[in-house]
Amino acid sequence: MYYDYYAGGAEDQYTLKENVEAFHRINILPRVLVDVGKIDISTSILGYRTSAPLMIAPTGMHKLAHPEGEVATARAAAACDTIMAVSFSSSCPLEEVASSCNAIRFFQLYVYKRRDISALLVQRAERSGFKAVILTADTPRLGRREADIKNKMIAPPLRNFDGLISTDVVTDKGSNLAAYASATFDASFCWKDITWLKSITNLPILIKGVLTPEDAIKALEVGVSGIIVSNHGARQLDYSPATISVLEEVVEAVQGKIPVLLDGGVRRGTDIFKALALGAQAVMIGRPVLFGLAANGEYGVKRVINMLKEELELSMALAGTCTVKDITRGHVRTQHDRPLCKI
Repeated sequence: MYYDYYAGGAEDQYTLKENVEAFHRINILPRVLVDVGKIDISTSILGYRTSAPLMIAPTGMHKLAHPEGEVATARAAAACDTIMAVSFSSSCPLEEVASSCNAIRFFQLYVYKRRDISALLVQRAERSGFKAVILTADTPRLGRREADIKNKMIAPPLRNFDGLISTDVVTDKGSNLAAYASATFDASFCWKDITWLKSITNLPILIKGVLTPEDAIKALEVGVSGIIVSNHGARQLDYSPATISVLEEVVEAVQGKIPVLLDGGVRRGTDIFKALALGAQAVMIGRPVLFGLAANGEYGVKRVINMLKEELELSMALAGTCTVKDITRGHVRTQHDRPLCKI
């Protein structure tokens, strides 16, 4: 049941497959005879230096994968000098994750019908030293995750809500996760409400779930600090586009005014290279981290992160790029590009 919860997508799972396969349709165009004796994969995200252009995506309930939950994931992130986004739906309380290690952390937020609960959690995150808020904007309701419905998915109590709201929802219609989301998520939250969110925190706000240039422009207009191109790991609207396929349109829309990150389908260092070439400042890693955590706890997460970093470094060397800034649009060819000219 819990494996299906992590691995599954919405409905036919078309977008779930496309998130990965769309990367396969992009070619890398290497430059040869470049001095690549020294490769530097470090970068900065929202001004915070990090060892590589990747961060841990916000994913819920890590204790379903390992008894130490988000604490093990956070320690691995700190050991790898990688930023971690902690989910609103984390198994471990925010304060416990924050005190477990010294690392840069962002907090992911869903907005509840009871705005006071969302506000309190944002303020708790800010007091605990979190450095940014990631607003998940694509979940007015939960997508139809048929594996969870078939399994009658039961989510354990969420510690962040102790004493605030009951997370126990009884339903005879399948997933109690979907029933809980329907009962609590604020489906009326819209662009004008970003003003409310900005009023309750001094932290920078990133919007996660943008897939179109139109929404990217709206994000600029409301004054957020960054955009995450994401389809929620293909768990919301099936047949929405693979994130890598729309990344370039979003990047062009914001014209470098705010950073753009990408989430969804990243499985290799070459995928990171392709995303950077198409304009992402960094990528976010979700399922691979959860599977590493399930396999071997903190060490498993470290191994996943380090594998991706090693693969990215090798890809950069073989492509003739010494730093992240050296990776350009000219290093990749998509299906929409003209074929190379014949000589």
